[in-house]
Amino acid sequence: MILVTGATGLSGSAILREFTRQGVPLRALFRNPHRARQFEGFGGVELVEGDMLRPESLTAAFRGVERVLMISSARERMVETQCVFIDAARVAGVPYIVKYSGKESGVGFDPDSFRGTREHVQIERYLEASGLAWTHLRPSQFMQLYLPGALTGVDARRRELRLPIGDSRLAPVDIEDIAKVAVALMRSNGHEGKAYDMTGPEALSMKEAVEQISEATGTAFRYVDVPPEGKVREFEDSGMPGPVIQILNELFAERSRRTESHVRLETHRAFDVEPTRFIDFARRNAKAFLG
Repeated sequence: MILVTGATGLSGSAILREFTRQGVPLRALFRNPHRARQFEGFGGVELVEGDMLRPESLTAAFRGVERVLMISSARERMVETQCVFIDAARVAGVPYIVKYSGKESGVGFDPDSFRGTREHVQIERYLEASGLAWTHLRPSQFMQLYLPGALTGVDARRRELRLPIGDSRLAPVDIEDIAKVAVALMRSNGHEGKAYDMTGPEALSMKEAVEQISEATGTAFRYVDVPPEGKVREFEDSGMPGPVIQILNELFAERSRRTESHVRLETHRAFDVEPTRFIDFARRNAKAFLG
């Protein structure tokens, strides 16, 4: 039995859909019953309620599980959540955990300079020392984060992408590609002790990204390189919590320093997944970009 945690989030839900599309049975752990309703009626998906921070709630989730794809929110005590879960899995006799990580593949981040990468590295090391078999899946920035409604997405009303990262070039990856790789990884053997980095097939400046959004939608969008303090004010005005603003501010600062992403397609090739180009992603989501 395969268990997927964080099943109702952006990545987890895409991965569950891909498992279902391929007809592979699995178990999905959820904490919020309301959000889990989106999967009711999904063939082959067993929904189990539990909290990764409460080992006593995970008995049913772990029963008969041979491998886990571990995902959890980066906003909610991620290090504690995942380390507690790793300990609980070991006690329950689960032999193998694949960590859905986030080390900004291809960007060349210094892991100690940004909290997000620092915490993922900390968890990776904890898992490696746990005695369990492990694999790390490390996708880069998601293409979906450019969509309206995402924290770093376009403003559909203004037809603008407003970010404080200058001329930096990023290589975003489609979550649908990650889902295909994740399912292939979880269904096959020989990946223990390995780390798989993933980016999209091209490094784009934000100006180039909005040009492709404009082409896909037939509507002119533009990139506005806002100053960091201006973006912070926008976040504050939107009611975003202070800790989230701080994390995003660190992310923007690091991306501004690392101006060129390196494209990494080895993982796509290893699992025979065709990389999605940003223009094709934008065409597929044209209506969403227009709001």
